[in-house]
Amino acid sequence: MVTPQSQIPEWLAPLYPFAPRSFLTPRSAYLSYVDVGPRSDEAVLMLHGNPTWSFFYRDLIQELSPQFRCIAPDHIGMGLSEKPSNYDYRLATRIADIEALVASLGLKRVHLVVHDWGGAIGFGFATRHPGLIGKITILNTAAFVSDRIPPRIALCRLPVVGEWLVRALNGFAKPAIWMAMHTRTLDPEEKRGYLFPYDSWASRIAVHRFVADIPLEPNHPSRETLAQIERDLRLLDGQPKLIIWGGKDFCFNDDFLARWRKIYPTARVEYLAEAGHYVLDDAGASARDKIREFLTAS
Repeated sequence: MVTPQSQIPEWLAPLYPFAPRSFLTPRSAYLSYVDVGPRSDEAVLMLHGNPTWSFFYRDLIQELSPQFRCIAPDHIGMGLSEKPSNYDYRLATRIADIEALVASLGLKRVHLVVHDWGGAIGFGFATRHPGLIGKITILNTAAFVSDRIPPRIALCRLPVVGEWLVRALNGFAKPAIWMAMHTRTLDPEEKRGYLFPYDSWASRIAVHRFVADIPLEPNHPSRETLAQIERDLRLLDGQPKLIIWGGKDFCFNDDFLARWRKIYPTARVEYLAEAGHYVLDDAGASARDKIREFLTAS
């Protein structure tokens, strides 16, 4: 197997100065993950979505790791993780992968930071193990059933045409580098960093499978998994929560924020009106400082 370390090109190191580790999931695929900071059984677990990877958390990891153990996996098929053609790329499997990783690391306390698909995956894990969960940071995401979908994403779910757009033309990951920003433009190396794991038809398999796994239809294979997570969100009522929300998100718009406010009415909300979907990139230090202050507060 090619180790994750050998896959990091020299040009990426200034932005992503980590030596990822590798974990074999229960379904026998190699998952790459960053694990830096003080050795402890307490950690901040950062879960990305689609079409990002742990690169999304690069600056937050560097901000927090002097004080906290920071763990940021790349979901199977994403980032530096293995990209098998025959994996079960469903929400339930994603959650099981994270459960297995956390168990293998012997973590006794987990503070979650979740974004995009990381919300459903992270809350899927958290609602199954509420006793492990400490503080929760929610970044433009959902962990409940919704029928809302932007037309441009719906297009990528179409049979045959959708897969061709996503995998042949890179019509999901590539547009995201500008569609997910509002306040500023990603610089060329940042754009290159987001895209480099997805440079071929084969390497974009999970980007497409994530889109296909959006459970809009009542009979969708992941619909009940997500519905169960939604029913169980109440199990986390007691955990402190920070919601950092980019108001210019084309996908997870303010309707999703309203749902979160209803579910967790006591959560602290930091509304960043001019930030886009890639809220950590768009809001930068402002968002990171809020997360650091939240995690360090007693």
